[in-house]
Amino acid sequence: MTTHEKLLTLLDQHQARYRLMSHEATGKCEAVAAIRGTEVGQGAKALVCHVKGNGIKQHVLAVLPADQQADLSKVAEAVGGRRASLASPAEVDVLTGCVFGAIPPFSFHADLMLVVDPSLFERYDEIAFNAGVLEKSVVLNTEDYKAIHNGNVMKIIQ
Repeated sequence: MTTHEKLLTLLDQHQARYRLMSHEATGKCEAVAAIRGTEVGQGAKALVCHVKGNGIKQHVLAVLPADQQADLSKVAEAVGGRRASLASPAEVDVLTGCVFGAIPPFSFHADLMLVVDPSLFERYDEIAFNAGVLEKSVVLNTEDYKAIHNGNVMKIIQ
């Protein structure tokens, strides 16, 4: 199954309240928010990071509002490491099956730990994100995401 198919299956299994939309592929948060009819801050930005140090070697899917910046030192601290960097395109492909910009805020790989910034739950009733491909988005009820995501919730924004 593709990441897109895994995502929709997961949402359907949990009877999540969501809308799926097709649109032109774009890699910019502002442009895709306009296409979706959402605020930029509703976007769930998902970054694949590589954390090292203190005996830790861990890949992390850091999820935060799209209008915020990740603090990579906080991402590292979230899993007990000393430093974090963005993963390479090859690592992103192996761990998510997606290209940059298409990664949904869910981990479907055992080696990819999910860490979500709590501010994602606090501002909007719905969050929006690309659904494993650049041409499709999901607008998901925030409470449903909170119930389904199965990740660690820690402050990771600047």
